[in-house]
Amino acid sequence: MSDYEMHEPDYSDTTEEDWGDPQLNDFETDDLGEVADHFVLSSSGFPPENFSDLKVPVVDPEGNLNLNALQTAHGGAHSVEAIDDVDEGTAEDVKELLEKLARQEFDHELGD
Repeated sequence: MSDYEMHEPDYSDTTEEDWGDPQLNDFETDDLGEVADHFVLSSSGFPPENFSDLKVPVVDPEGNLNLNALQTAHGGAHSVEAIDDVDEGTAEDVKELLEKLARQEFDHELGD
């Protein structure tokens, strides 16, 4: 099991636009420290060693926290729980953070 580090993402605005999993070339920078601000988990810490270390994207490349990304990360086939090597405690911490962001920024309750 990997020892994932969690952090709160950095964002400048919010959106409810359609969500797609961002790739490194979607960002205007290749600075992994800046790119990591769009993600919640890293298997190598923040900043990460590699882009592939980043998991649970919730902020689009333009810097908007995305409600659809929060929902995707919270439950389902692409959720934090679907990451093979995340321990149960870390997954619960991430879900709590996602729920907090959804309530705080969108006045929305994420379901299980």
